[in-house]
Amino acid sequence: MANINLLPWREERREELKKEFFALLGVAVGVAVLVVVIVMQAYSMSIDGQRSRNNYLNQQITLLDAQIREIQELEKKRDQLLERMRVIQELQGNRPVIVRLFDELVRTLPDGVYYRSIKYTEANKTLSLDGTAESNNRVSSLMRAFESSDWFANPLLTSVTANPQEGENANNFLMTVKLADPNDSLEEDE
Repeated sequence: MANINLLPWREERREELKKEFFALLGVAVGVAVLVVVIVMQAYSMSIDGQRSRNNYLNQQITLLDAQIREIQELEKKRDQLLERMRVIQELQGNRPVIVRLFDELVRTLPDGVYYRSIKYTEANKTLSLDGTAESNNRVSSLMRAFESSDWFANPLLTSVTANPQEGENANNFLMTVKLADPNDSLEEDE
């Protein structure tokens, strides 16, 4: 009988399947590496895109911060200008009042009385008067004149001291008087 050896054929077939397996394994590894590289590239591009967006936002935030600072400075300047305008308007509005006030001070001043100093306190709208009078009657006349004036209210005599240098009955006096707005009394009458 003839002896047929099938082992080399099986061996060759096994070698062929092994080569085929390693080739498929190599292709699979290659495909896996390619997929990994593609995924890494996609993530890298996504990260780069996000970084560029973040940089853009940071630049815009910096620009907006500069604009906000500029706006705040402009608002401060505007507030300062408005305050200046208010003060100027107040001064312009009070100009005739001040002239009228000094005129009224002269009108209420009786003979024999003169002022040495006049001090105005804005907070409580009070005039502090330091003066000299020939007699106590002259001080009383001054107080009555203040009470009858539309521009003054509540005269208060704080001190009276003798001043023999000015005359036998002369007195120095300190007095406070509140300013009254004559327009208020006109509105009350209506």
